Amino acid sequence: YRAIIITHQEVLAFIALPIDVHHQYLIQFNRQLSLILIAITLLLVSVAALSVHWGFAPLATIVQKMKGINLQRLDERIVVGDMPLELRPLTESYNSMMVKLESNFESLSRFSDNIAHELRTPIATLSTQTQVMLTKPRESDEYIEQLHHQHDTLKQLSAMINDMLLLAKTQKELSDSQISHVDIESLITKLIDYYEMIAEDREIIFEKSGDFKTVLGDKGLLQRLFANLMSNAIYYAASNSTIMISATVLTSSTSLNAPKDDIQSPEQLWLRITMTNRLDKPLNQIEADKLFERFYRHDKTNTMHSGTGLGLSIVQAIANAHNGKVSITIKDECLFEVAVKLLIAR
Repeated sequence: YRAIIITHQEVLAFIALPIDVHHQYLIQFNRQLSLILIAITLLLVSVAALSVHWGFAPLATIVQKMKGINLQRLDERIVVGDMPLELRPLTESYNSMMVKLESNFESLSRFSDNIAHELRTPIATLSTQTQVMLTKPRESDEYIEQLHHQHDTLKQLSAMINDMLLLAKTQKELSDSQISHVDIESLITKLIDYYEMIAEDREIIFEKSGDFKTVLGDKGLLQRLFANLMSNAIYYAASNSTIMISATVLTSSTSLNAPKDDIQSPEQLWLRITMTNRLDKPLNQIEADKLFERFYRHDKTNTMHSGTGLGLSIVQAIANAHNGKVSITIKDECLFEVAVKLLIAR
């Protein structure tokens, strides 16, 4: 009860009202409020769970794609448009990674196949020659002649192995300890003096022009790069022709084909060395683009060239290791131009 006392002179009034109804109402209200709060909490938890599930569903898709990747499914990609805006950069990065992985795996597979093919021939030759020599006793002159043949085959194998080791060495960028100032003009001049004696037999001459600058790089690797280019130029140039070597200085703004991975400032300068010669046989641009593939030989009938088919692959690998670029351009199917871009030392 809730009571009130009223006093007035000689009168005392005591008024009391029962409050059981109000008490019961408050109890019922508290119960209803608790149920409502529980229901709202459950609803919010459910909505949050669904939101998390829907929000992470694209991630689950990416995870499933990753789990399903194998050698036969390297070409599968995630559709960027199906992803929410927040996950599109991740999806694009994943697709880009898969493109590089697929390309590297295909390159490695081709390289492995080519190695097996290239090594099989000289090894089979050595085995056959040895078996023939063991079939019966022979004169010492025959043994000596056979040993000379085997020595030539072993030299070819050794050159191929050295080239493959050099390719593996140049797959990554140069360390700071390997980089120095390289006088390109002096380096190319010495190589010209050496290869002029070889080129004289076919009446091929060298001409050098332009502003040669000092570049940053590994002198030994750059010497191998230009030696390979000169060697190829001599072997595939037309007789009684000229191999022209020129140099041009390019800025970052004009060097549109400079490496994309290199963060360039406007002050950076590039040296573009171009080697041009007239070909002995016609060659189109499609075939020329294949020349950088390992073990690829355009003219398989040219017995003068005893190379391993790795020469231009090594050139490209060395240029990439220097953050540079090498390209081939064919003009009128008879003019062969190789351009190498290297960073000029300050």
